[in-house]
Amino acid sequence: MAEDGGGFHGPTIADFFPPAIFGEGTFYEFNRVMMVRLIATAVLVTLFLLASRNLRLVPSRGQSIAEMALDFVRVNIAEEVLGKERGKSWVPLLTVIFFAVFAMNITGVIPGLNIAGSSVVGFPLVVAVVAWIAFMVAGIRAHGALHFFREQIFPPGVPWPLYFILAPIELVSTFVLRPLTLTIRLLANMMSGHFILVLAFAATNALFLEASLAMKPLGLLTWGASIAFYGLEVFIAALQAYIFALLTAVYISLSVEGH
Repeated sequence: MAEDGGGFHGPTIADFFPPAIFGEGTFYEFNRVMMVRLIATAVLVTLFLLASRNLRLVPSRGQSIAEMALDFVRVNIAEEVLGKERGKSWVPLLTVIFFAVFAMNITGVIPGLNIAGSSVVGFPLVVAVVAWIAFMVAGIRAHGALHFFREQIFPPGVPWPLYFILAPIELVSTFVLRPLTLTIRLLANMMSGHFILVLAFAATNALFLEASLAMKPLGLLTWGASIAFYGLEVFIAALQAYIFALLTAVYISLSVEGH
């Protein structure tokens, strides 16, 4: 990095902890990541409100797009994993999870925002906890609390001496690692995507504007990589939303069906 402040500036972990816009050091501290989350939420809610106004038997273009998006979650996640009848009651939650995660992910590639709302641990952790609570509620509702927890920690059909080894593993993997893996998977993907995009675009800017004449052609390579990574990040934003909602449905299915 140049001493005068010019030159190449690579991404750092500080990107995810921007300075406060107001309320620094207080409970009400508000920074750029929080602003991005509010914008994403407001846009998502507004789009669905507009699409659901004046619903018609022959849908408008906006209504058709909204119905296709909702049908994707209903058919490809809820009904595919949980079945048609059982999936009905979980469609609202899975829909909210899918579109909330996608909205927070896609802000990472929107000019002017340029950071995913899910690239800081708060949002991934909250959604993972919601999925974990849904898993337990579904299991308790289907089997009762005692039977649910006993089956999750002590799988039937196992010789009893093995429970001394298996029970602690099942306890940790089911009730601790599941929400943690959901959190870390989403967080790591969005953080790494931000690093790659910033690195590629910053390198392109430095090569085109500040490098020697002999080095400038390399800017074409980094520019091409930037476009490719941009498209890849859009795909990953949608893919991670799908995976998160799908795993939530899978966990609900496991809790309801038992071993």
